Amino acid sequence: MISAKALKMIQHHEGTKLKPYRCPAKLWTIGTGHVLYPEQGAMKIEDRAAFELKPADNRIFTREEVDAILAKDLERFVRGVLKYCPSAGNRQNWLDALVSFSFNVGLGTLQRSTLRQKHNRGDYQGAADEFLKYCKAGGKVLKGLENRRKDERLIYLGA
Repeated sequence: MISAKALKMIQHHEGTKLKPYRCPAKLWTIGTGHVLYPEQGAMKIEDRAAFELKPADNRIFTREEVDAILAKDLERFVRGVLKYCPSAGNRQNWLDALVSFSFNVGLGTLQRSTLRQKHNRGDYQGAADEFLKYCKAGGKVLKGLENRRKDERLIYLGA
């Protein structure tokens, strides 16, 4: 389970919206970064705009609904982080930072990352520095991602 501090940071960086919207990657999203239609992620980004919001989802969600969705999503990411980085369960700061990172970029990216390799080898300073390499979306460095990675790095290091 992640800490309240990590939950607050994820909510801060993701933002929370009660009405469905398209994220920068053109995916239908609700609440705190919850992708409504995972199959949309397999599509080419230029084809995603044609993917329509389902009528049942074209509404305003309650705060309770989006908080429940986030809690369920985070459970999956905690399991994934512990699968790929078992020692993350030994320190809350590692778990918090790796869950936030994975929640944003996906568990597949964590699985393939040098961050994971360095963490699992015990190179914790090297792993911390790897966070800063994931600041781009659509080929461009985004200030928001840069700020998030700096926060994740600090949490990872126990600061």
